[in-house]
Amino acid sequence: MMLLYILPAQTWAQEKAVSGTVLDETGSPLPGVSVIVKGTTKGVATDFDGNFQLLLNEGEDVLTISYIGYTSQEVVVGNQSNLAISLAPDADQLEEVVVIGYGSVKKDDLTGSVQSVTASDFNQGAITSPQELVNGKMPGVQIVNGGGSPGAAANIRIRGGSSLNASNDPLIIIDGVPVANEGVAGMKNPLNTINPNDIETFTVLKDASATAIYGSRASNGVIIITTKKGSKGGLQVNYAGNVSVSTPTKFVDVLKADQYREVLAAQKPSVADLAGDANTDWQKEIYQNAISTDHNVSVAGTIADVLPVRASIGYNNSEGVLKTDHMERTTATLNLNPKLFDDHLKVDASVKFSNIRNNFANQGAIGAAGSMDPTQPIYTENGEYFAWLNADGSPINIAPQNPVALLNQLSNTSSANRVIANAQLDYKFHFLPELKANLNVATDRINSSGEVITSPEAKFNVESLGKGLRSEYTSEKSNELLDFYLQYAKEFGESRFDIMGGYSYQHFYTHNTGREFLGEDAERNAYVDKYENYLVSFFGRANYSLKERYMFTVTLRNDGSSRFSPENRWGLFPSAAFAWNMKREGFLADVDVVSALKFRAGYGVTGQQDINDNYAYFGKYELGQNNAAYTMYDKDGNLVYVNSLRPSAYNENLKWEEATTYNVGIDYGFADDRITGSLEAYYKKNTDLLNFVDIPVGSNFNNRVWSNIGSMEARGVELSINTKLVNNGDLFWDLGFNVALQNNEITQLTQVESDTYLGVETGGIAGGTGNNIQIHTVGHPAYSFFVYEQVYDNDGNPIENMFVDRNGDGVINQYDKYHFNQRAPIALMGINTRVAYRNWEFSAAGRANFGNAVYNNMAALNGHYNDLETSGQFLGNIHSNALETNFNTEILMSDLYVQDASFFRLDNVMVGYNVNNLFGDKVNARVYGTVNNVFVLTDYEGIDPEIFDGIDNSFYPRPRTFMLGVNVSF
Repeated sequence: MMLLYILPAQTWAQEKAVSGTVLDETGSPLPGVSVIVKGTTKGVATDFDGNFQLLLNEGEDVLTISYIGYTSQEVVVGNQSNLAISLAPDADQLEEVVVIGYGSVKKDDLTGSVQSVTASDFNQGAITSPQELVNGKMPGVQIVNGGGSPGAAANIRIRGGSSLNASNDPLIIIDGVPVANEGVAGMKNPLNTINPNDIETFTVLKDASATAIYGSRASNGVIIITTKKGSKGGLQVNYAGNVSVSTPTKFVDVLKADQYREVLAAQKPSVADLAGDANTDWQKEIYQNAISTDHNVSVAGTIADVLPVRASIGYNNSEGVLKTDHMERTTATLNLNPKLFDDHLKVDASVKFSNIRNNFANQGAIGAAGSMDPTQPIYTENGEYFAWLNADGSPINIAPQNPVALLNQLSNTSSANRVIANAQLDYKFHFLPELKANLNVATDRINSSGEVITSPEAKFNVESLGKGLRSEYTSEKSNELLDFYLQYAKEFGESRFDIMGGYSYQHFYTHNTGREFLGEDAERNAYVDKYENYLVSFFGRANYSLKERYMFTVTLRNDGSSRFSPENRWGLFPSAAFAWNMKREGFLADVDVVSALKFRAGYGVTGQQDINDNYAYFGKYELGQNNAAYTMYDKDGNLVYVNSLRPSAYNENLKWEEATTYNVGIDYGFADDRITGSLEAYYKKNTDLLNFVDIPVGSNFNNRVWSNIGSMEARGVELSINTKLVNNGDLFWDLGFNVALQNNEITQLTQVESDTYLGVETGGIAGGTGNNIQIHTVGHPAYSFFVYEQVYDNDGNPIENMFVDRNGDGVINQYDKYHFNQRAPIALMGINTRVAYRNWEFSAAGRANFGNAVYNNMAALNGHYNDLETSGQFLGNIHSNALETNFNTEILMSDLYVQDASFFRLDNVMVGYNVNNLFGDKVNARVYGTVNNVFVLTDYEGIDPEIFDGIDNSFYPRPRTFMLGVNVSF
């Protein structure tokens, strides 16, 4: 017992309790400040009120206080037990925060349209794909995922895109590595390979003065993703984990079983006996409540005071609300960022690995669930899946298929591995510190494989019934990069300039294979597809600043693409920009209400060469279709099938599509930056559009060829407002709002003008053969809906097959169609807020689209009584819209089905609680809950108003997701 009393006394004699508060330059508390005992790895982070507590051992008397954007301090404790520490802003750090092409720039020196979102402002919730972190955060940036499948591919448009047939995707750069935009076999979304927990910032370059340094592929904007790196101080371990439950929110409005029997008896009494006795809600049978988990562990800090390092490993297991839909992802990252030779050599080396395993649900079940007879059971009496059969017992292949069978009797699995590795060396010459050299070497490699198996019992595939069908595929993709540039920066009195020039080499290679087997038969179909393309570039940029008020930027890039002939291979892309920091002028210097005011203007040209044909400029032969193969006998007398070869059309004059952009903007701040934001306007003109156009028949070629024909214009205005409404120490309240107005117009489509040329039809729909619902026409926006004007009776009911004769010629044909709405929104809006009271935190974010329309293909396809039965052989369900229109036949081209799809969606709501200084000041924790896809306000009658291509056909519904998460750091 004496020892029990003595030991604590000895321990307390060797320890000293120290507490304190860290404040910023205005006296406000700074949360998250690193407080480290000098010479050790022991330390804590300040809590929400800027407070900290530490136990110091004998000999530990100096604390290192550091925080991003502020000058670090060393504080001698001495006899003090309660410290008050004020940190001063580090001007260099605060200004050097904006990432641009090939480097960074002081925020005050920006001349282009550049916007960043950091980790602290990311969207909250069950995030499986990186783009979800910033959805709705930046004006003019539209992000639409492809539906509710875990990790679904996303369509990202910056200022609406700028091309008709070439890619409209922005260039995405991950830690200095430009990645390919095209899809990957066996993977829903290539961005899924980046763990959202590892991302530090999203930076978007929008106007040509900012993007022209990337020249090729930059006409659609640039997204720069920067991942988290190691920091000074001791090692810090972080764990982030969550579990979520997703539920379906809405179903296609089709008839229930009892209602179906009534309508069938009234409309098709002669086949009413085909109805069954079951009450099957097929949509509820294919959907489920999905449970998902996500875990991420990271370690960051400095090893031996010289090697900043961050390593992480993550695991995500996500179920889809469509049964059998599943994704597993494992990721690992390592970032090393040492500075050597007295900080003259800066090294940024990183490796990112990911493995994604998918079980793709058969999404054909979604459409089948809307058309399958609800009076039929899932299983027959003998335990087989119900199917409509002919008199001889064979399946009727044109009948609606059993949705549950479609899910369970088809297996579609894949596995994909990806490695992105790069090493960037930035060397500041010892003999001339103003000159530095930067070398970036990188590789991006993806290997994927997959297998699709149809069960021998599957009656939805007549060909494989009793045999089974198996296909397998592999894909190898590589992306190799080498960038090198020299940069010289110097100040002369009130002038500052830097000049940069460099070279870039990038090589993309793809090797795809596939094989197919019917039952135990030998391989019957196989293919091997290899292709590659190169980009070689020379680029330069000059920045000049005078009196910290007048900034000028000029860039020039010369790109060579292997997709064009040597005569047209090179494209020259210049840009120029000017910025005027008016706040630093004498007439505003003493105006306290204005804390920042800068005017920007820019001009630039960017290029486009991203088409889905790497060899469109020279003649080549392609394999004919499998069903067009020749039959012949080999030397042993066996019958064999040989694919025919056909020449492909080509255009040796194919060249770069170009986009010229003009941009003006104002960045502002008021009331000591309590209110900040920007206002911008832009005009963009695309010329020499890369179009896939028809060629004369009978030329022995396939009927379309890539050509440079056409032009398009786009205009827009963007506004962002960010406010700090309350900041009184205990209570913080931030509110952000952004809005973008945008429109485009096609100004040329043909080489020779024609009054009878309607345009290029696009937007394929279900129903009939080769039907399109959209069109590109001169004088109208791209992807305008092109439909007949519906005629209504005196009671306002649509009259079946009666349309307005708009040209008055007495005949209803294609020349009576008209342009009615468009798929792209005219206005985009985003709103977000964050409230913190002591340890509690609340945030919410939402988005709105206005002026966009969606074609309700589900209602048009099944909204008529004739779909109740077919030739007395089988029954099918119909859309409840038929009860309103009383249509008997399928009406596809009526403007009745082009519906206003404007909406407001509350994307996420989060409530969290921060627990600090646990277990002797060594652990901080955060517990939070979120709801994603909280609600949608819209007049659209279909399943979801946010459909990127504007055609609602078997859309995978976005679920509502409830999540509980925890973050722990120690």
